[in-house]
Amino acid sequence: MINICNLCKSYTMGDTTIKALDNINLNIDEGEFVSIVGPSGSGKSTLMNILGCLDVCDSGKYIFDDTDISKLKESGLTEIRNKEIGFIFQSFNLLSKLNAVENVEVPLLYRGMPEKKARELSLGCLNRVGLENREYHRPNQLSGGQQQRVAIARALVGNPRVILADEPTGALDSKTSSEIMQMIAKMNDSGQTVILITHDLKVAKRAKRIITMEDGKLCS
Repeated sequence: MINICNLCKSYTMGDTTIKALDNINLNIDEGEFVSIVGPSGSGKSTLMNILGCLDVCDSGKYIFDDTDISKLKESGLTEIRNKEIGFIFQSFNLLSKLNAVENVEVPLLYRGMPEKKARELSLGCLNRVGLENREYHRPNQLSGGQQQRVAIARALVGNPRVILADEPTGALDSKTSSEIMQMIAKMNDSGQTVILITHDLKVAKRAKRIITMEDGKLCS
């Protein structure tokens, strides 16, 4: 499903060029649950941004389901992001002025889905993550764990083929982290490909394959 070949990405900071990704080669099959681990600065977040079509590589190829992502313009990247990929972030990335159900339905409305249908699907996803009594609460009225559940519902609502989770438990206590990881594992059990970015080896071990990064390279 995902094929990355000789991928490179560099950033310039002043007079210094930093190789964030150095000749990365990686294959991920449909339905896999993969974790990518490594210390801060190892390149794992840069890799996630490219996998999620939030950034593009300098050289190399990124093939997503027979589409060469490396050659797409911004409109093509936007379409892949909106239809094929669900994102879960450490900081939740919820819109503070919108309540839970409004946050969840945002990607559906971007697709042009009628409001009534988008609301119905969004309420259903909030029920799936155990927030049936919190649909109309804003983020500041929810706990960290509840906000992450809203983010999970938002990732699920468009039925994406790939879930990208970037440090999804980083801001949560251990009990809530365990609950969130159980939800992510259920996504994979239902057939979705899950790519988990984390520095926490305990969390990484919930995946079926662990990939280690260091200094912009894959170590395993």
